[in-house]
Amino acid sequence: MSISKILLYYAFTPIADPTAVMLWQRTLCESLGLKGRILISEHGINGTVGGDMEACKRYVRVTKEYPGFKNMEFKWSEGGADDFPRLSVKVRDEIVAFGAPGELKVDENGVIGGGVHLKPEEVNKLVEERGDEVVFFDGRNAMEAEIGKFKGAVVPDVTTTHDFIEELESGKYDWMKDKPVVSYCTGGIRCEILSSLMKNRGFKEVYQIDGGIVRYGEKFGNDGLWEGSLYVFDGRMHHEFGQGLEDPGFIQLGYCIHCGSATNTFHNCINEDTCRRQVLICDDCASHVETQHCGRPDCAEVAAQLAS
Repeated sequence: MSISKILLYYAFTPIADPTAVMLWQRTLCESLGLKGRILISEHGINGTVGGDMEACKRYVRVTKEYPGFKNMEFKWSEGGADDFPRLSVKVRDEIVAFGAPGELKVDENGVIGGGVHLKPEEVNKLVEERGDEVVFFDGRNAMEAEIGKFKGAVVPDVTTTHDFIEELESGKYDWMKDKPVVSYCTGGIRCEILSSLMKNRGFKEVYQIDGGIVRYGEKFGNDGLWEGSLYVFDGRMHHEFGQGLEDPGFIQLGYCIHCGSATNTFHNCINEDTCRRQVLICDDCASHVETQHCGRPDCAEVAAQLAS
């Protein structure tokens, strides 16, 4: 029986011909039967692919043959090709859409002017030494923090990464500008850019976690500063560290918007014509049409009509 895996990876490095790299990556993935999503720009590559373990190993070996990707780190997790609807390999202005392609500067060593990288154990050491002075700043969409975040973290009111620049320039977070700020995100890529945007806007002491939440959770499980589940962008929807939901140290943060039952699963609102919200709905409520909505009155009305 073959074993499948999911790879999560990125690299910031100058790419002279993104289209050529895109065509090469698409052909490589198709030949190996991998599915997932890969974005390529002049700043680098950002990918999540899944498939047979041997195919994933081959993909890693061949991809590292490209000079700029030689030292790229690949994170392995449970799952496979079935967790993705298709293979998508595209060229974009940005590999993470903050809406600031001209502001981002990279060289062969990565992002220029970003935050200081901290290994998971160094994050804990910083908190031990600086205490409540340290601010954790969530670099993800606010929705993702509903099921998991660092203890006491500041969660910006953003729906997409495009919202971050306006949020940072709003003045809401000026109180943090002289504090040690630890930015964090799923695998680390969003914070590579976010930390540089923050420094450009006057945040003086900015850090980022090497490997993001994924690496921190692998190191400390549920015994560190992370609480709850990790939102993931594939068919699994969420991921738990340590022994998972049964781990004695696991802290449940997500609850159904309708009945309040514990859940870590997001569902699309049933009102697909005008609503694109994903909300936490437990399995029981998700099984009834009348509670398959996001909670807004107009969406509740659509659900009621469909249920009748």
